[in-house]
Amino acid sequence: MVYFRHMKERITITLDKNLISQIDKRIDGIDIKNRSQEIELMLAESLGTNIPSKAVLLIGGKGTRLRPLTYKIPKALLEVQGKALTEHLFDLFKKYSIRDVVLCVGYLKDKIKEHFGDGSKFGVNITYVEENEPLGTAGPLKLGKNYLNESFIASNGDELKNINIARMFRLHKRKDALATIALTTVDDPTQYGVARLDGSRIIKFVEKPSNPPSNLINAGFYIIEPEVLDMIPKGFSMLEKDVFPKLAKMGRLRGFPFAGQWFDVGNMERYKLAEKKWKGVVSIEEDES
Repeated sequence: MVYFRHMKERITITLDKNLISQIDKRIDGIDIKNRSQEIELMLAESLGTNIPSKAVLLIGGKGTRLRPLTYKIPKALLEVQGKALTEHLFDLFKKYSIRDVVLCVGYLKDKIKEHFGDGSKFGVNITYVEENEPLGTAGPLKLGKNYLNESFIASNGDELKNINIARMFRLHKRKDALATIALTTVDDPTQYGVARLDGSRIIKFVEKPSNPPSNLINAGFYIIEPEVLDMIPKGFSMLEKDVFPKLAKMGRLRGFPFAGQWFDVGNMERYKLAEKKWKGVVSIEEDES
């Protein structure tokens, strides 16, 4: 394992048999080979030592497909089951002790800033990166470069998702990726970015293909290394078109298929579906079942 780089010291502990049984269930022989590794991993997850400390939410879009709702309300503040869309993403981050959040805002940004403030009411610490013109999905990251000096999460703000961030980060680090994309499956992948995998390596990434190479789609959730920011051109640019295909050719783009819930809330039909079926951010065990 490469994600714990400090000197190790052998200790002896006594545990309840039921706890040992639960630990043994997590040993898969691939990522986790023995009890010692799993206990170390659980402690690291609990203490937040192997999780990115910062997350970026891309919430600057106009939400044109959700009009008339978004004429006066930014998409980030649309409610799903009585809670603003962005707050559900806060819940995901807080489950993994990620408290520092960068909000990339543009359209109706003053309403977003008024609602969330410094984030203290929502259990997070918020920094704002403000777009004066649309910058796509990559441009805002370039704009916020000064805040992103270590591995970080970036996520679209118009999706609900329940992802095991700890497992995703382990894959990202173990494979020495520059970026790792969370992948989910849909019946019709032609409306999304689609990945073809060789193991976990993304060997091809195409945006909205007429002939998809797989049914694994970009779930709008990434772990990115700060070196990637230097690859983003100034002004408007897209991760999906301007960055990820280059990383795939370099062999430094990885995919993390996950089974947790995922809803694209980008249009009225999908918004209504999420309102009806979203289960909220659940426990890690439920997420992996």
